[in-house]
Amino acid sequence: MSDLRMISAGFVEDALESLRVAGLEPGPLLAAAGLPTWDGSPVDHLSYGRLWLEIAEATGDEFFGQGDRPMRPGSFALLCYAVLHSGRLDRALARALRFLNVVLDAPRGALMVRNGQAEISLADGGAGRSAFAYRTYWIILMGVACWLAGRRIALRRVDFACPAPEHRQDYHQFFGAPVTFGAAESRLVFDAAYLRLPIVRTEEALKTFLRDAPANILVRYHHDQETTAAVRSHLKTTDPVEWPTFEELSLTLVVSPATLRRRLRSEGQSYSEIKGELRAEGARELLRSTDLSVAEIAGRLGYSEPSAFYRAFQKWFGRSPGEMRDSSRVGKKTG
Repeated sequence: MSDLRMISAGFVEDALESLRVAGLEPGPLLAAAGLPTWDGSPVDHLSYGRLWLEIAEATGDEFFGQGDRPMRPGSFALLCYAVLHSGRLDRALARALRFLNVVLDAPRGALMVRNGQAEISLADGGAGRSAFAYRTYWIILMGVACWLAGRRIALRRVDFACPAPEHRQDYHQFFGAPVTFGAAESRLVFDAAYLRLPIVRTEEALKTFLRDAPANILVRYHHDQETTAAVRSHLKTTDPVEWPTFEELSLTLVVSPATLRRRLRSEGQSYSEIKGELRAEGARELLRSTDLSVAEIAGRLGYSEPSAFYRAFQKWFGRSPGEMRDSSRVGKKTG
Protein backbone atom coordinates (compact mmCIF):
# COMPACT_ATOMS: atom_id res chain seq x y z
CA MET A 1 0.00 0.00 0.00
CA SER A 2 1.33 3.43 -0.94
CA ASP A 3 1.68 5.97 1.86
CA LEU A 4 -1.27 8.32 1.35
CA ARG A 5 0.09 10.77 3.89
CA MET A 6 3.08 11.90 1.85
CA ILE A 7 3.00 15.00 -0.35
CA SER A 8 5.67 15.22 -3.03
CA ALA A 9 8.52 17.70 -2.74
CA GLY A 10 7.35 19.30 -5.98
CA PHE A 11 4.02 20.29 -4.47
CA VAL A 12 5.81 21.73 -1.44
CA GLU A 13 8.00 23.79 -3.76
CA ASP A 14 4.91 24.99 -5.64
CA ALA A 15 3.49 26.32 -2.37
CA LEU A 16 6.78 28.01 -1.44
CA GLU A 17 6.99 29.68 -4.85
CA SER A 18 3.69 31.42 -4.10
CA LEU A 19 5.43 33.00 -1.11
CA ARG A 20 8.36 34.22 -3.20
CA VAL A 21 5.98 35.77 -5.71
CA ALA A 22 4.34 37.60 -2.80
CA GLY A 23 7.77 38.85 -1.69
CA LEU A 24 7.90 36.69 1.45
CA GLU A 25 10.72 34.50 2.70
CA PRO A 26 9.71 30.81 3.04
CA GLY A 27 12.00 30.09 6.01
CA PRO A 28 9.87 31.51 8.85
CA LEU A 29 6.70 29.88 7.55
CA LEU A 30 8.40 26.52 7.10
CA ALA A 31 9.52 26.75 10.72
CA ALA A 32 6.03 27.71 11.87
CA ALA A 33 4.67 24.67 10.00
CA GLY A 34 7.13 22.38 11.81
CA LEU A 35 9.51 22.10 8.85
CA PRO A 36 12.46 24.31 9.88
CA THR A 37 15.02 22.05 8.20
CA TRP A 38 13.07 21.06 5.10
CA ASP A 39 15.59 19.54 2.68
CA GLY A 40 13.50 19.04 -0.45
CA SER A 41 12.03 15.70 0.61
CA PRO A 42 8.33 14.71 0.56
CA VAL A 43 6.37 15.74 3.67
CA ASP A 44 3.34 14.19 5.35
CA HIS A 45 -0.11 15.61 4.71
CA LEU A 46 -0.34 17.13 8.20
CA SER A 47 2.83 19.16 7.66
CA TYR A 48 1.64 20.31 4.24
CA GLY A 49 -1.70 21.25 5.76
CA ARG A 50 0.03 23.37 8.41
CA LEU A 51 2.15 25.03 5.73
CA TRP A 52 -1.00 25.78 3.70
CA LEU A 53 -2.55 27.47 6.75
CA GLU A 54 0.60 29.47 7.48
CA ILE A 55 0.80 30.67 3.87
CA ALA A 56 -2.92 31.58 3.88
CA GLU A 57 -2.45 33.62 7.06
CA ALA A 58 0.68 35.37 5.80
CA THR A 59 -0.70 36.21 2.36
CA GLY A 60 -4.39 36.58 3.20
CA ASP A 61 -5.20 33.97 0.57
CA GLU A 62 -6.25 30.32 0.98
CA PHE A 63 -5.70 29.82 -2.77
CA PHE A 64 -1.94 30.58 -2.77
CA GLY A 65 -2.41 33.74 -4.83
CA GLN A 66 -3.52 31.67 -7.82
CA GLY A 67 -6.92 33.32 -8.43
CA ASP A 68 -7.84 36.70 -9.90
CA ARG A 69 -8.86 37.68 -6.36
CA PRO A 70 -7.62 36.29 -3.04
CA MET A 71 -9.59 33.61 -1.24
CA ARG A 72 -9.60 35.27 2.16
CA PRO A 73 -8.92 33.10 5.26
CA GLY A 74 -12.22 31.66 6.42
CA SER A 75 -13.59 31.25 2.89
CA PHE A 76 -13.07 27.48 2.89
CA ALA A 77 -15.14 27.10 6.06
CA LEU A 78 -17.91 29.28 4.60
CA LEU A 79 -17.85 27.16 1.43
CA CYS A 80 -18.41 24.02 3.50
CA TYR A 81 -21.37 25.54 5.35
CA ALA A 82 -22.82 26.78 2.06
CA VAL A 83 -22.97 23.27 0.57
CA LEU A 84 -23.63 21.13 3.66
CA HIS A 85 -27.42 21.05 3.38
CA SER A 86 -27.60 20.67 -0.40
CA GLY A 87 -29.16 17.21 -0.09
CA ARG A 88 -27.42 15.72 -3.11
CA LEU A 89 -23.97 15.95 -4.65
CA ASP A 90 -25.06 17.64 -7.89
CA ARG A 91 -26.60 20.52 -5.96
CA ALA A 92 -23.59 20.70 -3.63
CA LEU A 93 -21.18 20.98 -6.55
CA ALA A 94 -23.33 23.64 -8.24
CA ARG A 95 -23.33 25.71 -5.03
CA ALA A 96 -19.60 25.19 -4.50
CA LEU A 97 -18.82 26.37 -8.03
CA ARG A 98 -20.97 29.47 -7.61
CA PHE A 99 -19.26 30.23 -4.30
CA LEU A 100 -15.76 29.86 -5.76
CA ASN A 101 -16.69 31.91 -8.83
CA VAL A 102 -17.78 34.79 -6.58
CA VAL A 103 -14.74 34.53 -4.31
CA LEU A 104 -12.01 34.00 -6.94
CA ASP A 105 -13.62 35.64 -9.97
CA ALA A 106 -11.33 33.39 -12.05
CA PRO A 107 -10.70 30.59 -12.71
CA ARG A 108 -14.47 30.15 -13.13
CA GLY A 109 -15.87 26.65 -12.80
CA ALA A 110 -18.90 25.18 -14.57
CA LEU A 111 -20.55 21.75 -14.32
CA MET A 112 -21.93 20.00 -17.40
CA VAL A 113 -23.41 16.50 -17.80
CA ARG A 114 -23.26 14.74 -21.16
CA ASN A 115 -23.00 11.15 -22.37
CA GLY A 116 -23.18 9.83 -18.82
CA GLN A 117 -20.20 11.90 -17.73
CA ALA A 118 -19.97 14.86 -15.37
CA GLU A 119 -17.47 17.46 -16.56
CA ILE A 120 -16.24 20.38 -14.49
CA SER A 121 -14.41 22.91 -16.65
CA LEU A 122 -12.43 25.98 -15.64
CA ALA A 123 -12.41 29.17 -17.70
CA ASP A 124 -9.60 31.68 -17.24
CA GLY A 125 -10.78 34.68 -19.23
CA GLY A 126 -7.70 34.51 -21.42
CA ALA A 127 -5.18 34.42 -18.55
CA GLY A 128 -2.95 31.38 -18.37
CA ARG A 129 -2.37 29.72 -15.03
CA SER A 130 0.02 27.17 -13.61
CA ALA A 131 -0.73 23.49 -13.12
CA PHE A 132 -0.48 24.20 -9.39
CA ALA A 133 -3.42 26.64 -9.62
CA TYR A 134 -5.66 24.06 -11.29
CA ARG A 135 -4.55 21.28 -8.96
CA THR A 136 -5.32 23.41 -5.91
CA TYR A 137 -8.79 24.20 -7.28
CA TRP A 138 -9.50 20.47 -7.82
CA ILE A 139 -8.29 19.61 -4.33
CA ILE A 140 -10.57 22.17 -2.69
CA LEU A 141 -13.63 21.34 -4.78
CA MET A 142 -13.35 17.56 -4.92
CA GLY A 143 -11.96 17.19 -1.41
CA VAL A 144 -15.15 18.74 -0.06
CA ALA A 145 -17.31 16.71 -2.49
CA CYS A 146 -15.75 13.39 -1.41
CA TRP A 147 -16.25 14.27 2.23
CA LEU A 148 -19.89 15.30 1.74
CA ALA A 149 -20.70 12.01 0.00
CA GLY A 150 -18.63 9.94 2.41
CA ARG A 151 -16.69 8.23 -0.37
CA ARG A 152 -14.01 8.77 -2.97
CA ILE A 153 -15.15 9.98 -6.38
CA ALA A 154 -13.12 8.09 -8.97
CA LEU A 155 -11.97 10.33 -11.81
CA ARG A 156 -11.95 9.36 -15.48
CA ARG A 157 -9.59 12.05 -16.73
CA VAL A 158 -8.01 15.37 -15.81
CA ASP A 159 -6.99 17.99 -18.40
CA PHE A 160 -4.72 20.97 -17.78
CA ALA A 161 -4.82 24.06 -20.01
CA CYS A 162 -1.13 24.69 -19.46
CA PRO A 163 2.20 23.08 -20.36
CA ALA A 164 3.35 20.11 -18.32
CA PRO A 165 5.68 21.09 -15.45
CA GLU A 166 9.14 19.67 -16.01
CA HIS A 167 10.13 16.54 -14.13
CA ARG A 168 6.77 16.37 -12.33
CA GLN A 169 5.42 12.85 -12.64
CA ASP A 170 3.64 13.51 -9.34
CA TYR A 171 0.84 15.27 -11.25
CA HIS A 172 0.08 12.02 -13.07
CA GLN A 173 0.29 9.93 -9.91
CA PHE A 174 -1.85 12.14 -7.69
CA PHE A 175 -5.17 11.89 -9.53
CA GLY A 176 -5.27 8.16 -10.32
CA ALA A 177 -6.65 8.96 -13.80
CA PRO A 178 -5.22 9.88 -17.22
CA VAL A 179 -3.78 13.41 -17.09
CA THR A 180 -3.33 15.58 -20.22
CA PHE A 181 -1.40 18.84 -20.40
CA GLY A 182 -1.71 21.51 -23.07
CA ALA A 183 -5.47 20.90 -23.40
CA ALA A 184 -7.90 23.48 -24.76
CA GLU A 185 -9.39 23.90 -21.27
CA SER A 186 -8.81 22.62 -17.77
CA ARG A 187 -11.34 19.91 -17.13
CA LEU A 188 -12.07 17.15 -14.64
CA VAL A 189 -14.33 14.23 -15.65
CA PHE A 190 -16.09 11.53 -13.62
CA ASP A 191 -19.11 9.24 -13.90
CA ALA A 192 -22.34 11.26 -13.73
CA ALA A 193 -23.87 8.61 -11.44
CA TYR A 194 -21.88 10.15 -8.58
CA LEU A 195 -24.00 13.29 -8.86
CA ARG A 196 -26.97 11.40 -7.40
CA LEU A 197 -25.13 10.54 -4.19
CA PRO A 198 -26.81 11.88 -1.04
CA ILE A 199 -25.03 14.25 1.32
CA VAL A 200 -24.43 12.15 4.44
CA ARG A 201 -22.72 14.76 6.67
CA THR A 202 -24.08 16.84 9.54
CA GLU A 203 -23.10 20.17 11.10
CA GLU A 204 -21.54 18.28 14.00
CA ALA A 205 -19.41 16.27 11.56
CA LEU A 206 -18.48 19.48 9.76
CA LYS A 207 -17.01 20.95 12.93
CA THR A 208 -14.67 17.95 13.19
CA PHE A 209 -13.86 18.15 9.47
CA LEU A 210 -12.91 21.82 9.66
CA ARG A 211 -10.67 21.23 12.68
CA ASP A 212 -8.55 18.92 10.53
CA ALA A 213 -8.68 20.98 7.31
CA PRO A 214 -6.92 21.40 4.96
CA ALA A 215 -4.76 18.35 5.70
CA ASN A 216 -7.74 15.99 5.52
CA ILE A 217 -8.79 17.00 1.99
CA LEU A 218 -5.32 16.02 0.77
CA VAL A 219 -5.91 12.40 1.77
CA ARG A 220 -9.65 12.21 1.10
CA TYR A 221 -9.19 13.26 -2.49
CA HIS A 222 -6.11 11.08 -3.12
CA HIS A 223 -6.97 8.32 -5.54
CA ASP A 224 -5.61 5.43 -3.51
CA GLN A 225 -7.79 4.93 -0.40
CA GLU A 226 -7.29 1.19 -0.22
CA THR A 227 -8.07 0.61 3.45
CA THR A 228 -11.29 2.63 3.51
CA ALA A 229 -12.46 0.87 0.35
CA ALA A 230 -11.71 -2.52 1.88
CA VAL A 231 -13.63 -1.72 5.07
CA ARG A 232 -16.63 -0.33 3.18
CA SER A 233 -16.67 -3.33 0.85
CA HIS A 234 -16.64 -5.78 3.74
CA LEU A 235 -19.43 -3.97 5.60
CA LYS A 236 -21.58 -3.63 2.47
CA THR A 237 -21.55 -7.41 1.99
CA THR A 238 -22.42 -8.04 5.64
CA ASP A 239 -25.77 -7.58 7.36
CA PRO A 240 -25.43 -4.55 9.70
CA VAL A 241 -26.71 -6.72 12.55
CA GLU A 242 -23.59 -8.87 12.08
CA TRP A 243 -21.02 -6.12 11.56
CA PRO A 244 -17.77 -7.07 13.29
CA THR A 245 -16.09 -5.30 16.15
CA PHE A 246 -12.97 -3.36 15.24
CA GLU A 247 -10.78 -6.17 16.53
CA GLU A 248 -12.72 -8.78 14.53
CA LEU A 249 -12.46 -6.64 11.41
CA SER A 250 -8.69 -6.33 11.80
CA LEU A 251 -8.44 -10.12 11.92
CA THR A 252 -10.48 -10.38 8.71
CA LEU A 253 -8.22 -7.85 6.96
CA VAL A 254 -5.11 -9.55 8.39
CA VAL A 255 -3.68 -6.48 10.11
CA SER A 256 -3.29 -5.51 13.73
CA PRO A 257 -5.92 -3.18 15.25
CA ALA A 258 -3.26 -0.49 15.70
CA THR A 259 -2.19 -0.71 12.05
CA LEU A 260 -5.78 -0.65 10.79
CA ARG A 261 -6.58 2.37 12.95
CA ARG A 262 -3.46 4.19 11.73
CA ARG A 263 -4.21 3.45 8.06
CA LEU A 264 -7.80 4.65 8.35
CA ARG A 265 -6.65 7.80 10.09
CA SER A 266 -4.13 8.45 7.29
CA GLU A 267 -7.06 8.36 4.85
CA GLY A 268 -9.10 10.78 6.99
CA GLN A 269 -11.48 8.09 8.25
CA SER A 270 -12.40 6.05 11.32
CA TYR A 271 -14.31 2.78 11.69
CA SER A 272 -17.21 4.42 13.51
CA GLU A 273 -17.43 7.12 10.85
CA ILE A 274 -17.57 4.56 8.02
CA LYS A 275 -20.29 2.60 9.83
CA GLY A 276 -22.24 5.79 10.41
CA GLU A 277 -22.00 6.77 6.75
CA LEU A 278 -23.25 3.36 5.58
CA ARG A 279 -26.09 3.36 8.12
CA ALA A 280 -27.11 6.86 7.02
CA GLU A 281 -27.16 5.74 3.38
CA GLY A 282 -29.16 2.65 4.32
CA ALA A 283 -31.64 4.59 6.43
CA ARG A 284 -32.33 7.12 3.68
CA GLU A 285 -32.87 4.35 1.10
CA LEU A 286 -35.15 2.23 3.31
CA LEU A 287 -37.30 5.23 4.24
CA ARG A 288 -37.75 6.20 0.62
CA SER A 289 -38.18 2.79 -1.00
CA THR A 290 -40.00 0.67 1.63
CA ASP A 291 -42.97 0.85 3.99
CA LEU A 292 -41.01 -0.60 6.88
CA SER A 293 -41.68 1.04 10.22
CA VAL A 294 -38.96 3.15 11.79
CA ALA A 295 -38.46 0.46 14.44
CA GLU A 296 -38.01 -2.18 11.73
CA ILE A 297 -35.49 -0.02 9.89
CA ALA A 298 -33.60 0.54 13.13
CA GLY A 299 -33.41 -3.23 13.62
CA ARG A 300 -32.20 -3.83 10.07
CA LEU A 301 -29.42 -1.30 10.55
CA GLY A 302 -28.18 -3.01 13.70
CA TYR A 303 -29.73 -0.83 16.40
CA SER A 304 -31.03 -2.73 19.41
CA GLU A 305 -33.20 0.24 20.46
CA PRO A 306 -35.22 2.48 18.11
CA SER A 307 -34.40 5.44 20.35
CA ALA A 308 -30.69 5.07 19.52
CA PHE A 309 -31.57 5.09 15.82
CA TYR A 310 -33.69 8.24 16.28
CA ARG A 311 -30.80 10.04 17.94
CA ALA A 312 -28.33 8.99 15.25
CA PHE A 313 -30.76 9.97 12.48
CA GLN A 314 -31.28 13.43 13.94
CA LYS A 315 -27.50 13.82 14.06
CA TRP A 316 -27.09 12.74 10.42
CA PHE A 317 -29.88 14.72 8.80
CA GLY A 318 -31.13 17.30 11.31
CA ARG A 319 -34.69 15.95 11.18
CA SER A 320 -36.66 12.87 12.20
CA PRO A 321 -37.11 9.70 10.10
CA GLY A 322 -40.82 10.47 9.79
CA GLU A 323 -40.13 13.97 8.44
CA MET A 324 -37.74 12.59 5.81
CA ARG A 325 -40.26 9.94 4.75
CA ASP A 326 -43.03 12.53 4.48
CA SER A 327 -40.90 14.89 2.38
CA SER A 328 -39.84 12.09 0.02
CA ARG A 329 -43.49 11.12 -0.53
CA VAL A 330 -44.45 14.73 -1.24
CA GLY A 331 -41.61 14.88 -3.74
CA LYS A 332 -42.87 11.79 -5.55
CA LYS A 333 -46.41 13.18 -5.77
CA THR A 334 -45.29 16.52 -7.18
CA GLY A 335 -42.50 15.08 -9.38
